[in-house]
Amino acid sequence: MKKWQYILGILLLIWVFGFIVSQIVEKTDNRVLQDEILIIPIKGVISTSDTSLPFESSNANVDSILSELKKAKQDNAIKAVVLEINSPGGTVVASRELANAVKSLGKPSVAVIREVGASGAYWIASSADMIIADELSITGSVGVIGSYLQFSKLMQDYGITYERLIAGEYKDLGTPFKDLEQDERNVLQLKLNKIQEIFVNEVKENRNLTDTRRISTGEFFLGIEAKELGLIDKFGNREVAIEEAKRLAKLKSPRIVEFKEKQSLLELLGKVSASNFYYLGRGIGSQLYINTKNPDLEINAF
Repeated sequence: MKKWQYILGILLLIWVFGFIVSQIVEKTDNRVLQDEILIIPIKGVISTSDTSLPFESSNANVDSILSELKKAKQDNAIKAVVLEINSPGGTVVASRELANAVKSLGKPSVAVIREVGASGAYWIASSADMIIADELSITGSVGVIGSYLQFSKLMQDYGITYERLIAGEYKDLGTPFKDLEQDERNVLQLKLNKIQEIFVNEVKENRNLTDTRRISTGEFFLGIEAKELGLIDKFGNREVAIEEAKRLAKLKSPRIVEFKEKQSLLELLGKVSASNFYYLGRGIGSQLYINTKNPDLEINAF
């Protein structure tokens, strides 16, 4: 047996032993019950799928966050939740799922917007009982976008044609390989308008707003502007949010617990391996072609 194989085997045995011990300790944990405030980070693009790679900007893992919110709702030790948001938004369904989960917590919740809490991320923040943000943070952007790149002119330059074979008049609606006809544009715009209406109404209800004309433009606002519009409640940071959570839950000295997604060694090694192959492939393939894949016009609440 080679030396490196022997060392790898020992490391694997140590990891397995440590994992088993941690599971035993977790199951027999007899800690003294203490009031807790749970901090849940929501960082990066909000989506139901996680396509991020190690060492690159990660997406917010919606399934993990939903699971943690469910645990927070059921755990009697957790008296309040702080959502630490730094996200430009994301897909409509993922954003709405998280917003609904926050609204159904049944416990005090405080959202703190650090640098960015816009669009779908603001939708989630608006579902909390209170929103804290820095005066210069980016908030709002209550709008919907379905824009995409269109390559038909480029294809013509290279003698590439799009052979349209469909069953259903609008089956290839939004394909980047042909011009968008006016009737197709109208269909897409109507769908965006419906989503926008739901988005605005949710924010209006969550924040008890009477006038939504300004925010309905999709404009983003600095924290200092957002407060004037009723989009946030108070200026501050994470510490201010924790103090407000204490106040809302009527706690004196709670334990602060922060949710961090756990990964097994095998998962981490798998992602690192995937990353290595990804960068190798990108180095070779980036000079060979331009990726023109269009994910069937994914609509985002960015």
